[in-house]
Amino acid sequence: MGRPLETLTKKILKGVLVAELMGAFGAYFLFNKMNTSQDFRQTMSKKFPFILEVYYKSIEQSGVYGTREQDQKIWLDSKN
Repeated sequence: MGRPLETLTKKILKGVLVAELMGAFGAYFLFNKMNTSQDFRQTMSKKFPFILEVYYKSIEQSGVYGTREQDQKIWLDSKN
């Protein structure tokens, strides 16, 4: 009786672990893409502005300032 429950528990834990790893790699990929591509940040500002806000706040917490202002200036200049 105990064996099937152990097997199910192990499968669930493996599934949770895989989901967590995929989430971590996805977050890293997204951060890296935003960190290296201003065009991608502009796309994110149109489609998912709340994610871009998290990106700006995280880099400001790490001591990198001015990215938000630089992006806004370039995007405003490109409109004109």
